[in-house]
Amino acid sequence: MPASIHTAVLPAEVLALLAVEPGMTVVDGTLGGGGHTRLLLDAVGPGGRVIALDRDPAAIERGARELAGRPIRFAQANFCDLPEALDALGIDRVDRVLLDVGLSSDQLADDTRGFSFDSDGPLDLRFDPTEGEPAWRMVNRLRPETLADIIYEFGEERFSRRIARRIADVREREPIRTSRDLARVVAAAVPRQKPPPRIHPATRTFQALRIAVNQELKSLRIALERIPTRLAPGGRLAVISFHSLEDRLVKEAFRNRQVWESLTRSPLEATPEEVARNPRSRSAKLRGARLAAPTVAAD
Repeated sequence: MPASIHTAVLPAEVLALLAVEPGMTVVDGTLGGGGHTRLLLDAVGPGGRVIALDRDPAAIERGARELAGRPIRFAQANFCDLPEALDALGIDRVDRVLLDVGLSSDQLADDTRGFSFDSDGPLDLRFDPTEGEPAWRMVNRLRPETLADIIYEFGEERFSRRIARRIADVREREPIRTSRDLARVVAAAVPRQKPPPRIHPATRTFQALRIAVNQELKSLRIALERIPTRLAPGGRLAVISFHSLEDRLVKEAFRNRQVWESLTRSPLEATPEEVARNPRSRSAKLRGARLAAPTVAAD
């Protein structure tokens, strides 16, 4: 397995927002390429520990190899299942949690996973290849109306109906199997625009299918409800999101003042210098909150 090529986004902002101190127990709920995990390990020092979760078995395998000897424990798990993962490790409370809910560069580069538009591999799009339904099966199985709803709701794609009809027409002749096949179908369905859009015309469709296949919004919603129950008093949660649907969930959760004290009035974003170094960071939004102090009832 090759070394990770992923670059962590907003690294300085994450460390400042989480305010990690030596000796703390910190969770990286999305190990990915391990960029943030290394920063957290350095921050907690030899007396602390990091718990790294990821749904992707390849990320866990790579992390276990590259971070061997550090104070870290791994669990292949969805971050919405953090309480169960902590129970399995015999840990009650943690001081900090970080979620980076974007797609990693390592996943994009793996042709067998289908995340890249140029991939001739199967249109899979699952974070955990052993769970759920691959996207190619969903694309060939669902009614056009259902496909259009998914593409519109999760991808915010205004041409969702046209794309779904085109998919239905193409699959009648031959099933859509690869990512490149789907990208071509979508590109042919979307009207040409002047000037050409900055992103590939299939970007929102792929995003929508990936979210649907992995139930990403459901997982995030559950995680935001459950993580506070395992944070120590004064504990902090930071979430990096990459599109408006995720950011909206985080923003709404942090508005609950009975649970959270928000630390970010507006989301933190990458500087122009970081975007120049790492274009992926362009759409990243970071929000953070501290666990609210319990209310003491008056006598």
